[in-house]
Amino acid sequence: MEVIGQFNRGFIVARRVERAPGHGNVVKTDDLFIVDQHAADEKYNFETLQQTTKIEAQKLFRPEHLELTTADELLAMENIEVLRCNGFDVTVDEDALPGTGQRLKLMARPVSKGTVFDMKDLEELIDLMRDRPAGQIVRCSKARAMFAMRACRKSVMIGMPLTKSQMTTVVRHMGAIEQPWNCPHGRPTMRHLSDISSTSRRQHRSMPVDWAAFAPV
Repeated sequence: MEVIGQFNRGFIVARRVERAPGHGNVVKTDDLFIVDQHAADEKYNFETLQQTTKIEAQKLFRPEHLELTTADELLAMENIEVLRCNGFDVTVDEDALPGTGQRLKLMARPVSKGTVFDMKDLEELIDLMRDRPAGQIVRCSKARAMFAMRACRKSVMIGMPLTKSQMTTVVRHMGAIEQPWNCPHGRPTMRHLSDISSTSRRQHRSMPVDWAAFAPV
């Protein structure tokens, strides 16, 4: 994307560019996009927090045995580091019998300023792990809401004038994440504004030139 400018101190107008096959030269296309500067920056910050934040853990006075199904227990054991990244410090009790669903002990729970986590959040994490490759970071809905709030506060705001360099950074960050289309609160980050060439063709067809008017009198 090539940044053209800012509109109404809230939106970035950009033009799609692509590399021509064969020689790799940059070719400007006729597609214009309008980017919500706050929603786009918020989505990038949200995804960054999701991937890099390790939630603080508070040790329990007395470790708790987790009662899980055998399948969930194996799944949790394969993703212990993911659980720890989410603040659930889990260890394997080597003295417990395999297949009992009681081999895992919870040593610490996640804590954050205004968010209280409980066993339902741990159950949600294990449920989310079923559809993901082992080791891939997952977050419970409570953690996602917390990250969304943090991302909102640290992002570029509507009404903030931006330099071309700042706008370019916002647009490039969108290309660094897998799903850049909506912010964590559901607002679209960008819209296809128009195709310049088709607009020009429509205007040309609707406004024919009256060449006779230019003829000498």
